[in-house]
Amino acid sequence: MTGRPQSSEAAPYYFTYINQVTSDDPLSALENQLEESQELFSAITEEKSLHRYAPEKWSIRQVLNHVTDTERAFSFRALWFARGFDSPLPSYDQIIAASGAVADQVSWAAQIEEFRRVRLATISLFRNLPSPAWTRSGIASDNRFTVRALAYIIPGHFAHHASILRERILVGNSLPGRNCGYGDKQGGSGLRVKTLTPGRRSPAQF
Repeated sequence: MTGRPQSSEAAPYYFTYINQVTSDDPLSALENQLEESQELFSAITEEKSLHRYAPEKWSIRQVLNHVTDTERAFSFRALWFARGFDSPLPSYDQIIAASGAVADQVSWAAQIEEFRRVRLATISLFRNLPSPAWTRSGIASDNRFTVRALAYIIPGHFAHHASILRERILVGNSLPGRNCGYGDKQGGSGLRVKTLTPGRRSPAQF
């Protein structure tokens, strides 16, 4: 597996995350983030993890749960396509997932450990892929992905949220809302669901 995903390997929206990974080695990015994440998360107390900067926003716990669950969903897509299954996969609605998780009832320490275990599983999946699997592709959420693109999207999605968390923790101000940012409950983490014109997807669906 070499090189970066081409524009045909994922829908344009997902390059928001792919471009967060500056190296040509997504596996190293996944591994490096595991250590970096522990340093970031250790700076957040149990009490602080329940913080939300406005009533309608997600708490920090909910943001980490979102990152963990999204990694699970995208890793499964990678597994499905890498193993040669050709059935399309459904969309992943982060609002439904967040509602079902009730993350504020799970301790911050448990959330950190859950992310760590999920990330280790993600690393094992990509580390052990046979070479032909990286260029296999399939349809999920009505978009085509290659396995290679998914390997970049996962660390890119984490990097996106980690950057926002660092800004909020270290600077302490509210920043303008961003797509899939930290974190608007009405439309997932930073997303407001609007009435869409026919043929367009809700931004809450990955």
